[in-house]
Amino acid sequence: MPKSYDIGVIAGDGTGPEVIRESVKVLRAAAQRFGFSLNFVEYDFGGARYLKTGEVLPESAVGELRKFKTLLLGAIGHPDVKPGILEKGILLRLRFELDMYINLRPVKLFPGVECPLKDKTPADIDFVVIRENTEGLYAGAGGFFKKGTPDEVAVQESINTRKGVERCIRYAFEYCKKRNIGNKLTLCGKTNVLTYAFDLWERAFYEVAKEYPSIKADYAHVDAITMWFVKNPEWFDVIVTDNMFGDIITDLGAMIQGGMGIAAGGNINPEGTSMFEPIGGSAPKYTGKNIINPLAAICAGGLMLEYLGESEAAKTIENAVMHITGERLKSLAAGNMGFSTSEVGDMVANCL
Repeated sequence: MPKSYDIGVIAGDGTGPEVIRESVKVLRAAAQRFGFSLNFVEYDFGGARYLKTGEVLPESAVGELRKFKTLLLGAIGHPDVKPGILEKGILLRLRFELDMYINLRPVKLFPGVECPLKDKTPADIDFVVIRENTEGLYAGAGGFFKKGTPDEVAVQESINTRKGVERCIRYAFEYCKKRNIGNKLTLCGKTNVLTYAFDLWERAFYEVAKEYPSIKADYAHVDAITMWFVKNPEWFDVIVTDNMFGDIITDLGAMIQGGMGIAAGGNINPEGTSMFEPIGGSAPKYTGKNIINPLAAICAGGLMLEYLGESEAAKTIENAVMHITGERLKSLAAGNMGFSTSEVGDMVANCL
């Protein structure tokens, strides 16, 4: 019997539904070619629903989404909703309650994509950032004292547990071993200043490293990482880091791979539900114009298939995108691609 996968879909806000439509189009083409089936179940969570009902997520949402092995997300963020409400109420809530403790961000420069780094080519930019996704400064610990007065104090605490740190590090070593390209794992931290949190990270890192003698364990301060991303990105294979540093360096990674139009990632719980998404936002100014670049959402679909074990289909999608960027598109920028959103999706699907 052919394999069948149920996929929860949250198209979200702005251009989210447009890029998800193209991602689903490509995924259906891949499923048809490689002999498996996909059943997409759509949910209307996002800004429009919130403005209509006053409810960010219904009480049943997390439990219902937990039934899926994978979710496909478009974008969250609505111009008529105060920043933070949807992001915390949907994105962060799902990450925390579904324990998506790994954020996976491949950084790869595709052929034909303009790189802002002088003389760097696709041979130089091909690494992966693995970010701890449920702890650190994003855990929400802290508070105010004398708020609104001249003596106000705001405290934001970074929460790092041995369990949370070690499982992220162990995932990174396993991923590096499976990737089998540079066989080097770099811990990105700040051991000279964050002497509690990164003392724990560093100790756990080198203890786990003993179990992986074939992997070179490396360390770099986060400020050095940002410098080397720009000067020598070819030095990196797989990087593991905490929540805040990972958030920052993956945006820099997106820029050196050509921008948000091609950047995709996954929020992963290896034992539960995982969610895949384009890195860019909802881009409300482009909504409904059929000019937004769907390649990041298409690549997110490819990452999802890789995670589901459909590696051949995932690689074929990536190769199709590489062909489109190298041979067809004028630019990755919205409105400057030389084709509409739907035409780009058609081209990738037809390559399959």
